[in-house]
Amino acid sequence: MSMKKTSEHWKLAPAPEDRSQATIASHYDLFIDGKFQKSAKGKRFKSINPADEKVLSEITESTDADVDKAVKAARKAYEGEWGKLSGKERGKYLYRIARIIQEKARELAIIESLDGGKPIRESRDIDVPLAAAHFFYYAGWADKLDYAFPGRKPRPLGVAGQVIPWNFPLLMAAWKIAPALACGNTVVIKPAENTSLTALKLAEIIQEAELPPGVVNIITGHGKVGAAIIGHKDIDKIAFTGSTGVGKLIQRSIAGTHKKATLELGGKAANIIFEDATLDEAVEGIVNGIYFNQGHVCCAGSRLYVEESVHDEVIRRLKHRMGTLIVGDPMDKNTDIGAINSSEQLETIQKYIGIGKKEGASFYQPACSLPKKGFWCPPTLFTDVAQSNRIAQEEIFGPVLAVQSFRTVDEVIKKANNTPYGLSAGVWTDKGSKIFNLTSQLHAGVIWANTFNKFDPTSPFGGFKESGFGREGGMHGLAAYLDF
Repeated sequence: MSMKKTSEHWKLAPAPEDRSQATIASHYDLFIDGKFQKSAKGKRFKSINPADEKVLSEITESTDADVDKAVKAARKAYEGEWGKLSGKERGKYLYRIARIIQEKARELAIIESLDGGKPIRESRDIDVPLAAAHFFYYAGWADKLDYAFPGRKPRPLGVAGQVIPWNFPLLMAAWKIAPALACGNTVVIKPAENTSLTALKLAEIIQEAELPPGVVNIITGHGKVGAAIIGHKDIDKIAFTGSTGVGKLIQRSIAGTHKKATLELGGKAANIIFEDATLDEAVEGIVNGIYFNQGHVCCAGSRLYVEESVHDEVIRRLKHRMGTLIVGDPMDKNTDIGAINSSEQLETIQKYIGIGKKEGASFYQPACSLPKKGFWCPPTLFTDVAQSNRIAQEEIFGPVLAVQSFRTVDEVIKKANNTPYGLSAGVWTDKGSKIFNLTSQLHAGVIWANTFNKFDPTSPFGGFKESGFGREGGMHGLAAYLDF
């Protein structure tokens, strides 16, 4: 049995998850009007496992006619059975979906890791539990909208068109679908083309929960399918999570229409370490902030600012911690960093690593052996980074950290805010007054204090500037799907 070296003293035997606990069909059709239906043209594309490049399943490429069919089914449900249900009855369906997600948690976690490349520990302990929690949370609000917004007479918008990314497929589906249904809307949703499997498993769960036909329609395909949903004249609400570039295109396409929108876009979060922080905890926060999910996180702490007096010590501890991270099989419970989601994303990451080197930053990667098949990138660190460097300004969406130092609070605030993005930030200090001072001045939608990447369905999430607008989660997430 091969052993994995994690340090000079610790070795861990492989602990693979049992893949047989998950069932993946050889191909998937479109989920429209409560059942799986073939596309008129019937074209399919392959969904591969980024860890070994093997085909997992074949996914249907939707056409404009399929999109129109899904929107009509959603409109029919909204004006029919679903629109007549009370909030109490809608909540029962959401509770049912949440409970089935819990029952199928192991299978969903396995499929999420196989399809997306993320470590099974993250799928099992974060993605799937949070997806169920969002359905539970919004189930509780379904019959309390008048209390959430007293005197404002809330009413649903109609049909929501939703497009979600490839980094958190099941969780993003829950973020979008749960509040929409709680408010009485119906949904047409498209998962990312390279991570569609858990969304299609969610369709099976929706069938099992006996949700009325047409309330949720899940259609698959590439970017043009998302564009068709967003451009459909009978869509009332757009919810998109993805790149800033696509977000700008969406804004242009819906300008002058009746459609409401929520856009959660890119980020380049500042993670700020003060000299009075508990350094070992801060180092764990750095690792969690940038190497969680291989850095495929819009709110990743990809810019690290360390107070000059502790800079060298923090970097020393961080490099030591990076050397203990296990890169490899996402299905192994010991793995810390899994596979990069696609060959295209790996090329992007490698391009930026090359840019960082050319810009003169000091490059570091711990020694580790990577699998021969699949898409892999070791945890990467750049020090001696200038504020103007591209690796400090542009979103990389990978396990690449750019480090700078600072001397004063005013200096780090100016540096942290010197970005077109404004999604998230982190502050590490033992002084509460310092936390409140920074949080009142940092231009970010979500700011974590002495932690990072903490999510809860009760807490709103969203950004400013080129990180988008609108909020998901909490009561703010309800407001995005209501008219007053």
